[in-house]
Amino acid sequence: MQRWRGLEHLPSGWGRCVLTIGVFDGVHRGHRELISRAVELAAKRDLPSVVMTFDPHPSEVVRPGSHPAQLTTLKRRADLVEELGVDVFCVLPFTPELSRMPADVFVHELLVEQLHVAAVVVGENFTFGKGAQGDVTLLRTLGSRFGFTAEGESLVSEDSLVYSSTYIRACIDAGDVVAAEHALGRPHRLEGIVVRGDGRGRDLGFPTANLSTPKFAAVPADGVYACRFLQGGQVRNAAVSVGTNPTFSGRERRVEAFVLDVNEDFYGQRVALDFVARLRGQLKFNSSDDLVVQMREDVEEARRLLA
Repeated sequence: MQRWRGLEHLPSGWGRCVLTIGVFDGVHRGHRELISRAVELAAKRDLPSVVMTFDPHPSEVVRPGSHPAQLTTLKRRADLVEELGVDVFCVLPFTPELSRMPADVFVHELLVEQLHVAAVVVGENFTFGKGAQGDVTLLRTLGSRFGFTAEGESLVSEDSLVYSSTYIRACIDAGDVVAAEHALGRPHRLEGIVVRGDGRGRDLGFPTANLSTPKFAAVPADGVYACRFLQGGQVRNAAVSVGTNPTFSGRERRVEAFVLDVNEDFYGQRVALDFVARLRGQLKFNSSDDLVVQMREDVEEARRLLA
């Protein structure tokens, strides 16, 4: 799969393509159905399939300070899209100038003049252009004018619940990683670099890998979780604490992973956590001894769930 940043360096001789557009944060079940439809249509027409996404999130440009929690890093998003058989993953820098571009100009200048779209596949609630004035109806109208087809796909739902990035963020924010996994189609993943902490876990007999996560990462609610710990191609089991360590009057919110049955220094390494289940909420204990007793129970429960 080709990975582009912007449209300035389109390959020479670029012909027509089938395009799907969206932020696609999470590449959840609904996104995958939409992207798979574009791949299917591209195969039928013997054309390349292109996924167009944006960076940074449009909300942050239109309303600074409103960036939603990020379900996937841009690289992870590209990797997940590649698994669906897409030919090109195109990241369009979302600038103030782009946010002010009228909907018809966006279609004509970017989709028609540069990408030469033969078909565009979007969700039925897709909007685009200045003030989000463009919708699927306008896209079809412009398609008739410029010679491409436009499809607005129904949103994926189950039991009247529509799977969306907003819904998944709410699940993660509440600590319901099981519901998030169901909507994503895989466990929610948190990535980061292991940094040095206070060393308190080691003193208590539970040395932890402390993750420094990306700025807007969707971190689950405070509590203790059973997770898969991914590092260097290896998958291990872990009990993970998210929170401020109230027993020790902590203030900084941290993500600390105790990797089961491993005595290894992960400092400076890039790792990932796949959240499988929430064991309990964050608690404040009267003493470190009480905390250790609970931590032992947490580890055994995580071991049982991940077995």
